[in-house]
Amino acid sequence: MPTLTKCLLIGSSEPYSGKTATILGLASQLQVREINFTYGKPIGTCFDETSDGTEDEDVAFLIDHLGLSADRVLQTSVNLDASTIRKRLCGEDTNNYADRIVTETAAGTDLVLLEGAGSLVEGALFDVSTAQLAEKLDAPVLLVVRYRSGTFVDSILAAQTTLGRRLIGVVINDVPIEAMDDMQTCVIPFLEARKIAVLGTIPLSPLLSSISVAEIVRKLDAEVLFGEDRLDLMVETLQVGAMSVNSAIKYFQNVRNSAIITGGDRSDIQLAALETATHCLILTGHRLAPPPLVLERAEEVGIPVLSVDLDTLTTIERIDGMFGQMRLQEPIKVQFIKQLLAEHFDLDRLLNCLQAG
Repeated sequence: MPTLTKCLLIGSSEPYSGKTATILGLASQLQVREINFTYGKPIGTCFDETSDGTEDEDVAFLIDHLGLSADRVLQTSVNLDASTIRKRLCGEDTNNYADRIVTETAAGTDLVLLEGAGSLVEGALFDVSTAQLAEKLDAPVLLVVRYRSGTFVDSILAAQTTLGRRLIGVVINDVPIEAMDDMQTCVIPFLEARKIAVLGTIPLSPLLSSISVAEIVRKLDAEVLFGEDRLDLMVETLQVGAMSVNSAIKYFQNVRNSAIITGGDRSDIQLAALETATHCLILTGHRLAPPPLVLERAEEVGIPVLSVDLDTLTTIERIDGMFGQMRLQEPIKVQFIKQLLAEHFDLDRLLNCLQAG
């Protein structure tokens, strides 16, 4: 096939917009077409709490799920952790990271996919923000944005002002089904008329914004009272049981695939929760042990039961902040995002733009 533009930067206007998911779907399609590419995330921003704090989770994830060999992965040049930032501010770090990244991308395959930081300006302290790298590398930028009613178009137009001709196109994530008609008849024509290519509109999916029970266990440092073999269940919503039993049953039955939080001393609510389509029961309050009847019923219906040494409000806050962050750690999410991008991302148009230079 014709020679492609050497480097493509994948950036976003805000964190958790779906850059990694977009790269996963895009790279998978490139592999199907046998187009050689190298992947890199020059700015480390997402560190695994269980590791030594130097390996970016997104990099490790993509290497694993794309089966990339070491010669197809560029090294991270700078990690945006507190220590590194402080050294830069204090003048202890004077490295020219931008030149290092240019050298890294100079050799290799048909195409280099570079994942940017959380926004177009993050990394500016080190002269390696997405906007700065686009200029330094003279590389096009594929912008990934999340649908926000009334505001996401502003983000796209602001990015065009910042990037100019280097904005090769946009991918709009998390578009509600009810907004799709407006996207096709109004938003996309508006953007295209301003020479902004809309290369993908990805439908909103509760699955992609969901979290696994295993993630909840890690986040809360929870004790698993039952269901060690069921921690792969996906949780889409959060519910709190702090009312009468009759009210709780009606409340719980309105939502599926939820995690229900209730006090460790509310065995009546716990039993009511186990009679619904919940995927996880979380007991709060100094790890109070539930009565045997609760665990027996949990075993019968196959619902994991967790116990945490936290109050209900703190538990809610910690879990609620996990939703919608587009973390792609579960195999079911990986397969789903590949399918979504294959159906809703215009790879042919992107390749034509890259070949045009």
